[in-house]
Amino acid sequence: MRKRARIIYNPTSGREMIKQHLVEILAVIEKAGYETSAFATTPEPDSAKNEARRAAKDGFDLVVAAGGDGTINEVVNGIAPLLRRPKMAIIPTGTTNDYARALRIPREDPVGAAKVILQNQRLKMDIGKAGENYFINIAAGGLLTELTYDVPSNLKSIFGYLAYIVKGAELLPRVKPVEMDIEYDGERYHGKASMFFLALTNSIGGFEQIVPDASLDDGKFTMIIVKSGNLPNLLHLMVKALNGKHVNDSRIIYRKARKVTVRPVNDRVMVNLDGEYGGDAPMVFKNLKRHIEMFTNLDDVPVNLIKEDDEYRQVEQQFVEEVQNLPDDNKID
Repeated sequence: MRKRARIIYNPTSGREMIKQHLVEILAVIEKAGYETSAFATTPEPDSAKNEARRAAKDGFDLVVAAGGDGTINEVVNGIAPLLRRPKMAIIPTGTTNDYARALRIPREDPVGAAKVILQNQRLKMDIGKAGENYFINIAAGGLLTELTYDVPSNLKSIFGYLAYIVKGAELLPRVKPVEMDIEYDGERYHGKASMFFLALTNSIGGFEQIVPDASLDDGKFTMIIVKSGNLPNLLHLMVKALNGKHVNDSRIIYRKARKVTVRPVNDRVMVNLDGEYGGDAPMVFKNLKRHIEMFTNLDDVPVNLIKEDDEYRQVEQQFVEEVQNLPDDNKID
């Protein structure tokens, strides 16, 4: 039986870019060996999520999420809870396209992004679970949450992630630390924090130095807790973070963690999942290691972002050593 693919696309994303190239995209995926059909999302809540779940349960082999990071997040939320999960591919047409940037998928080139499927290079990606929801790139609370909600959608469309920076500078004077209790892999922080976030990739708002040692498949979040609420300190930390020099700064906690629990002590802490409101803390965050198999441009993904190859090399080396240690009469010529 021929394999089947379902494109789930946001018809309004990226100035209706997908609609303009849909016939070409269908032809590319058909060339990859899939009988391909398409579904245009609607304004109804969870439109992409519900269609992704339906396609997965109907036995589709591949689900292609075409749109911004929000569309990709919805598709992941549709298939992540299922035991049988189809492979995924993405065609980015959003504002920052953090996920596509991390996977080295062409941005603003829908047909080029579809052609990644022809290379048949795939990676089993970590995703995050927060309460009953899932996320693919970042979970956050504090300043980053306020910043994302306060940037108007039309401003994001016109100026991209520059809009976040401008709005962030405007918000900084009214940022205040909130007392939190945060547990992570046997450790604990109890105290004031102006922001926390958990990253799954190395691309945050288009910047790749904020989590310079991120991995796509190691089963761990990169966690940052910003303890300072002082305006000059925050500005200084922002500059250091953009250059990757913040990792050992005493004003932050920078750790790898598989499971993180965040509890506010008094104030409300809204949680942001991939740029959208995901509920209020207290909340438990779990890293689901290599949970979804994603088409990616492995030739261009930096080797330090992928741990799977490291494990294969370790197994290979162990095998070689065991063979070398065999008695002479057991060795293979």
